[in-house]
Amino acid sequence: MPKESDFQAVFTQLKALLEPYAPRLEVKADAPDNYVLYTHHKRPDGYQFAFGSVQLKKNYVSYHLIPVYNHPELLEGISPALRKRMQGKSCFNFKAAEPALLEELSELTRRGFEHFRATGWVS
Repeated sequence: MPKESDFQAVFTQLKALLEPYAPRLEVKADAPDNYVLYTHHKRPDGYQFAFGSVQLKKNYVSYHLIPVYNHPELLEGISPALRKRMQGKSCFNFKAAEPALLEELSELTRRGFEHFRATGWVS
């Protein structure tokens, strides 16, 4: 079973996938176990759109990427190995950092950001 320090290393690596987008988004949380980014876009009812987050849990690290929830076509063509990490519609769970999957997730995050930009939800 991975140790908590292993999960902290995974958290750090997953957080690094989101950090390049922080200057164009709003950082809602930046703690050792929780990193959350929101767009500046709000619906007419005031609801603000989330972009993504990383959360350190007891048995894994979760990476939430909201663009794939709003635009599931972004998931077309992802590897079976990354799809296996999916929990729900926009969450990927990791117990270890696998370089190939992190690279693929980084590219998916970039495409998600570009999709949100094209819809006007981020500038």
